[in-house]
Amino acid sequence: MYQFSYADVLETSPKVARERERQVFERSIELLKAADEKGPNSIEAVEALTFSRRMWAALLEDLASPDNALPDELRAQIISIGIWAVREAENIRLGKTADFKPLIDITTALYEGLQ
Repeated sequence: MYQFSYADVLETSPKVARERERQVFERSIELLKAADEKGPNSIEAVEALTFSRRMWAALLEDLASPDNALPDELRAQIISIGIWAVREAENIRLGKTADFKPLIDITTALYEGLQ
């Protein structure tokens, strides 16, 4: 499955790195949609939230790195989105909300930005 670190993605060519990023985002969206269908207390929800948190944690770590080549303003915007996504996943896990749609929507929007 997807058993590579974000650092591994960055060490490859930009084209390959983008493709791997897209694959990770696609998988996250797929899992979140399945969780949305089955509900917040399902095994699908546990899998989706775990994958989503891991994906965002890796992305946030990369964005916080001084070696990241994205413009500062864009990095800051994506970091803000990532922090929100991690909090939203945690809110679902804790039962504070059962709505996966905002998390699906923001992940999809960023995925489409990778196209």
